[in-house]
Amino acid sequence: MFAELSATSNFTFLTGASHPEELMTRAMTLGLPALAVADVNSVAGIVRAYTQARDLARQLDERRAQEAAHGVIGPGRPGQPAQTPGLRAPRLVPAAALVFDCGTWLTALPRDRQGWANLCRLLTIGRRRAPKGQCLLRLDDLWAHAGGLVLLLHPPSALPMARGAGDWEGRAQRLARRLGKHMHLLMHPRYDGQDDARLAAQAGLARRLGLPVVASARPLMHHGSRRQLADVLAAIRQGCRVDTLGRAALANGEQRLRAEAEMRRIFSGHEAAVEAAGALAERLTFSLEELRYEYPSEVSPGETPDTRLRRLAEAGLRWRYPQGAPDKVRALLEHELTLISKLRYAPYFLTVHDVVDFARSRGILCQGRGSAANSVVCYCLGVTSVSPEIGTMVFERFVSEARDEPPDIDVDFEHERREEVIQHIYEKYGRHRAGLCATVIHYRGKRAIREVGRAMGLAQDTVSALSSQLWGFFSTEGAQPARLREIGLDPSDPHLARTLRLIGQIIGFPRHLSQHVGGFIMTEGRLDELVPIENASMEDRTVIAWDKDDIDALGILKVDVLSLGMLTCIRKAFDLIAGHHGTAFSLATLPPEDPAVYDMLCRADSVGVFQVESRAQMNFLPRMKPRCFYDLVIEVAIIRPGPIQGDMVHPYIRRRNGEEQVSFPSDALGEVLGKTLGVPLFQEQAMQIAIVGAGFTPDQADRLRRSLATFKKHGNISEFRGLFLRGMRANGYDDAFAERCFSQIEGFGSYGFPESHAASFALLVYASAWIKRHHPGIFACALLNSQPMGFYAPAQIVRDAREHGVIVRPVCINASYWDNAMEPDGQGGLALRLGFRQVKGLSEEEGNWLAAARGNGYRGVQDVWRRAGLAPAMLTRLAEADAFAGLGLTRREALWQASAIRSAKPLPLFEGDLDGEAIDEPAAHLPAMTLGEEVVEDYVAMRLSLRAHPLALLRGLLTPPDGRAPVGAGRARGQTPDLLRISHTRAPPD
Repeated sequence: MFAELSATSNFTFLTGASHPEELMTRAMTLGLPALAVADVNSVAGIVRAYTQARDLARQLDERRAQEAAHGVIGPGRPGQPAQTPGLRAPRLVPAAALVFDCGTWLTALPRDRQGWANLCRLLTIGRRRAPKGQCLLRLDDLWAHAGGLVLLLHPPSALPMARGAGDWEGRAQRLARRLGKHMHLLMHPRYDGQDDARLAAQAGLARRLGLPVVASARPLMHHGSRRQLADVLAAIRQGCRVDTLGRAALANGEQRLRAEAEMRRIFSGHEAAVEAAGALAERLTFSLEELRYEYPSEVSPGETPDTRLRRLAEAGLRWRYPQGAPDKVRALLEHELTLISKLRYAPYFLTVHDVVDFARSRGILCQGRGSAANSVVCYCLGVTSVSPEIGTMVFERFVSEARDEPPDIDVDFEHERREEVIQHIYEKYGRHRAGLCATVIHYRGKRAIREVGRAMGLAQDTVSALSSQLWGFFSTEGAQPARLREIGLDPSDPHLARTLRLIGQIIGFPRHLSQHVGGFIMTEGRLDELVPIENASMEDRTVIAWDKDDIDALGILKVDVLSLGMLTCIRKAFDLIAGHHGTAFSLATLPPEDPAVYDMLCRADSVGVFQVESRAQMNFLPRMKPRCFYDLVIEVAIIRPGPIQGDMVHPYIRRRNGEEQVSFPSDALGEVLGKTLGVPLFQEQAMQIAIVGAGFTPDQADRLRRSLATFKKHGNISEFRGLFLRGMRANGYDDAFAERCFSQIEGFGSYGFPESHAASFALLVYASAWIKRHHPGIFACALLNSQPMGFYAPAQIVRDAREHGVIVRPVCINASYWDNAMEPDGQGGLALRLGFRQVKGLSEEEGNWLAAARGNGYRGVQDVWRRAGLAPAMLTRLAEADAFAGLGLTRREALWQASAIRSAKPLPLFEGDLDGEAIDEPAAHLPAMTLGEEVVEDYVAMRLSLRAHPLALLRGLLTPPDGRAPVGAGRARGQTPDLLRISHTRAPPD
């Protein structure tokens, strides 16, 4: 029986025209027993094919079980014999097409685990010596890594006569002599009308080389209907239009996946090659199931991972509870340690501890989150600062013996210092044992329109018009023709209709691989024998070929090393509090449940506060009226697209305010939804509703959870709808309630939040709110020093600080440093001094040197130039920011003096006249700037102004003529023309 051993998927980027999943499904339809997805110098797509093969087998088993129970083929056909036993899911044969620098092509098929390791090592060698996205393999690399591999040698693309191979045949002879025992010649057609002669020539070549032959269709697509898309991909790859592809375009749609009967017809006279492909596939028994991921053991001398974890956890318990831990916490710790030991996850927790411990040793603030992070073990290890007494997590939900799921811990680090942690991991484990996950960049709407439109020859204005109507085209079915007419396009135009169809096909196609935001894979042995490693675009970064969904499917553990700007802000605020007030705080030692903090949040006074600074959160805070930590947990989770789309916000508020009775349809669901007043707000609750209410099995609930994964853009949960509704009905729940539950669960497909993540984020909400409430100046200073981050620009942060009574002082050449700083305000308090970082165009190196070189202070612009050695352009930027005001110079005077400096270095010969005396140049009389001009120049130079709000200058025009003008409106009224005049010639303020 024939098996295809060299199929190309769309993970050969911009070449293959079908998803790996489509190839596997089509292979089942065609009756192929096995399929090798062999992408060029890559195994990035084979996990998708493996997962699809597994899902197809599961679906067939479920279908057969239903047929056995009901004796039907399909709906409405009782009593007839079932036919699904004739179908079987194809088996994935892992493979890769290796392209060497000399032009030789080989399809490599692992026979065993060692063969897979060698294939990964080969691809790693080629990828590490080339820039990102490329691979440079040499035949010499093959000799040391051919063990365990079956190699299919591709004949030259053009072979008009028996001896027309030229230099290629010499290389083939060399390969055959050294590796002939496990090498075959791959016979394949080109569908150009000359295949009879071509196949005969290939058979003759195999005889001369002494190699057996196998047949392949060399498919680029699962079905011939993808031919036009294949040409579009080729045009995008070559940067040209489809109508100029020439010979690079496919001649027809024949290069597709084929059944055995078709292959026998094409290979008439060479049927033995067709049979040999199936026979070889039967011998290739290696499966991705055999990959045994070994996590780093993390042992220390004289200790096993379990004993070391217990020792660290018990030491942390004494640290966290100096007065003694409660019995409940001790019992829970013992329970967690027992379960971790049973599931052999101790090394994972130790790795996370070691990473966090390194960060703390460097003074890098971090906070853990994730399903397993809100546990007593992680609290004792210092991974998280959320007390288990505050959280409501049940450890088994996430580290489950029944589901055998790996734990999930994400650790957020200061965004300015995360790279230190990443490089530490590389140094500790080595590049051959650690790497970041990949992220597959897929075609989305605008990119698909832009690239397909250009390839199809659409005019640029047409492409721009289509991009502007993106949501109209892809959000509402049937709206496309009307939208096209609105923008002046003819929906009946065949070329436009064809282009739009191709755009729809390419959406979801992989475009290239990028790096994950921080998901690290670490192994005990060589990572490059588990999966190929390649260079990332960032310097000193290496990534693996699989993304997070792929490693989840294979049960590979990852540690997410993420960055968070608010952690940078909080750490800088803690440093300022310690430096100016002598009090050292950490996330775990902040005074808990401070009523003043909750009072501030109830007033929606939350500019800059983590997670609750958006307008939607500010609108919700006074309605929510948070009074305890768990209220913040709900606050973080509820204002999300998922709960909003699922209509969860208003019911929860009505129940919280006593406007609606809290009721539960059953006691079982009451236990699930009791803490959220009967409204599902968290992903965990969605899973529990499915299990308790609809009778989902753990496997079905896990698949539902994966489809609801946070941030997953295209989670598909509609397949669970019928199963969910039937299960709810069977358990006695009415249809209306079941529909409402599923619509709420479905909302999480857009964006749902796990309770464990919400609890960790809620701690940062409280910490940032506490700092803002008790140290508003320090909070504003830390925010400014952590930019860019958050919703608010520096001007809004400064304005909010001044509204809270903070004295803000301008950038000063003799008082400012690079960072914004706190200084005595002369009244026993602290004032915020703006730093050089607020000046646009000034680098950190220049700002630090400017502060270091001033000694006892600068006396003028020339003095700064001589002592700091700044370029004249930088002096001009400082003058534009009015940094010389402290020296008694107006902005225009400073600019005048800075403009007189033309050279990067002073020229002594021209510093005076011919007699060495200074030249007495008459002073220039510069007109004073108006307030409006000063405000505009402030915004141009620093994006903020301490003089006045821009709208204050227009208040005189906006005030009704009843005499009730605000204070200061008269002065503003006089300055309005200046502001308006300047606004026409300068960029408007942010």
